[in-house]
Amino acid sequence: MNLRLSLILAAALVGVPISCLGASHVIVVRRGWHIDVGLPAAELGPRLQFVAADLPGIRYVFFGFGDKHYLESRKKGSSTLAAALWPGRGIMLVTGIDASPQQGFGAQHVIELTVSERQASAMQDFIVASMVTLNGSAQVYEPGPYEGSVYFLAVPSYSALHTCNTWASEALRAAGLDVQSAGVLFAGQLWSQARRLQTQEAMNRRGASARQPGQAGL
Repeated sequence: MNLRLSLILAAALVGVPISCLGASHVIVVRRGWHIDVGLPAAELGPRLQFVAADLPGIRYVFFGFGDKHYLESRKKGSSTLAAALWPGRGIMLVTGIDASPQQGFGAQHVIELTVSERQASAMQDFIVASMVTLNGSAQVYEPGPYEGSVYFLAVPSYSALHTCNTWASEALRAAGLDVQSAGVLFAGQLWSQARRLQTQEAMNRRGASARQPGQAGL
């Protein structure tokens, strides 16, 4: 049993609210053909505080990985999907919103998962390690495609075998979540795994709540 489920079940057995165990949240968002991972801005650790400084006033922040060459091609008016198939520099799109994820992206495109503070911190470490930094901070490469978004240069390369969805699955694995990253290329491959985790979490919560009044099974 992973740490997240252990925390949930332990809380139910002793009657302690989950919030008292230092629970955090990871948010998975489907944005068309790619997946972003997000966090409440208030839960950003010291290593990601530069993001909050670049996007003041946000409530949630989302991280996505992409192909720098494809971005440059689009700006030149010669964008093709074939350009994204060749290995090349990666880029990070960071998006901040001041509404709820459901309001920002549509409830049907949002999955929230409960994790421990340690798991959330591990995912943040992975995100920071994915960004080109100088003296512990990443510099904005250029403004993003819409208000509240910016690009940062990425450390990993982008290719047909390491896509935006591969990176997002690796981020969730870094948080200790039970997802497969090898071979994950398309949004649907990761989205189905995130939905499974959401369903599993809901079932565990219902089971724990049913045991709590009489602490049956102890």
